[in-house]
Amino acid sequence: QVQLVESGGGLVQAGGSLRLSCSASGRTLSSYIKGWFRQAPGKEREFLAAIGRHGIGTSFADSVKGRFTISRDNAKNMIYLQMNGLKPEDTAVYYCAATDRVVMDWGKVSDYNYWGQGTQVTVSS
Repeated sequence: QVQLVESGGGLVQAGGSLRLSCSASGRTLSSYIKGWFRQAPGKEREFLAAIGRHGIGTSFADSVKGRFTISRDNAKNMIYLQMNGLKPEDTAVYYCAATDRVVMDWGKVSDYNYWGQGTQVTVSS
C-alpha cells in the first residue's frame, strides 16, 4: 500500500507562486506514474500534470502548461508541483496521485489507485 500526503497549499495573490509537496510512504514511487489533479467546488476532478515511471516523460494539461512543473525526488520519495503565475481560477483542492497500473492516458482519474487527502489552494484577485 502507498500512502500519500500533500502539503504546501494556502492563500496566494494572483500572479504568485506556490510549491506543493507530496510525501509518499509504504513503497517507493520511482516505478509508479505520479500525477497532480485538482477539484474546484461543483466541478469534476481535473488532471494537471504527471511524470512517468523513473522520471521518464511528463504530461501537462493545456490549462497549466508553461505555468506548472512537476518533479520528483526519489531519495526523499517526494513529488512536487511548482505553480507559477497563479490565477483565481486555479483555486481548488489539489491532490497528488500515483498508479502502478499500465495506462496509456496519464490524465484519467480512474487509472490512479493511490490518492492523497488534498490540500487547499486559494488564489485571490
